[in-house]
Amino acid sequence: MNKILIIEDNIEIAEMERDFLEASDFAVTIETDGEAGLAELAQGGYSLVLLDIMLPGRDGFAICRDIRAKSEVPVLIVSARGEDIDKIRGLGLGADDYITKPFSPGELIARVKSHITRYERVLRQGAETGAAEAAAAPSQELVRGELRIERLSHRVFLGKKELTLPNKEYELLTFLAEHPGIVFSKEQLFEHVWGLDAIGDTATVMVHVNRIRSRIEPDPAHPIYIETVWGAGYRFREN
Repeated sequence: MNKILIIEDNIEIAEMERDFLEASDFAVTIETDGEAGLAELAQGGYSLVLLDIMLPGRDGFAICRDIRAKSEVPVLIVSARGEDIDKIRGLGLGADDYITKPFSPGELIARVKSHITRYERVLRQGAETGAAEAAAAPSQELVRGELRIERLSHRVFLGKKELTLPNKEYELLTFLAEHPGIVFSKEQLFEHVWGLDAIGDTATVMVHVNRIRSRIEPDPAHPIYIETVWGAGYRFREN
């Protein structure tokens, strides 16, 4: 049974989220402040974190930054603050998704399941990388200019420097690099990487593309890897 950690100071909202999740066979722990949530997450075993922004003491943005510095567990911000600047900030700090209150139970459960499925797949791929896979590794590399993506080991290099990318940034970069020259709309990318159709906020894609560019582009304002095709979407440039 997957374990979910809820960090939410409004106990009524936290208990409502818990009820939705337990009805879908998740085990749930609630913490009402960020520091207690970090301590609980450090105990291990959690598959996903639901994180509020408006917390006593340090806010959810600071807590998200601390989580991402130590763990790749999916973080879904659930907040009444629905302004674009809050979404961009949360996603920029490493959150995997941003859900605005009020939300439907179906949307919450769908997003939770999608993120856990993808996270478990990444962990499984890492655990299965052994001697046989290492031997096959050369055919599993994507090389685009100075950029090298090792799909089996889930590693990305720019020249000789290894980059550290959160799961969603890695998946988005890999998908685009696997299809050079093809333009994908934000909706297509959201559906492929996040695994959800129609209910997603495509600003999530824009934020993640900008984060990837800040890591791989010599000049993010003039990208040489991921191009914006105005009115259409994004394209990985063919070398």
